[in-house]
Amino acid sequence: LTEVYSSSPALGRYFRSAQVVSFSNESSTVIYQLVFSVPPSIEGFVENTMNPDLIRNILRQNIYDED
Repeated sequence: LTEVYSSSPALGRYFRSAQVVSFSNESSTVIYQLVFSVPPSIEGFVENTMNPDLIRNILRQNIYDED
């Protein structure tokens, strides 16, 4: 995850770290925490750039690109 987000043109400059919070072998589930450092109070920045869908789609695109 660190490589995916640090090399992202959209989020790379804001990305700081990724950490596994929980891992389950039984269900193949990983819960992780991503840390970003964002500029203070730029109108619409968090809603648009830090949108959970955008963050999720960057990871999806990376997975698709590897296939």
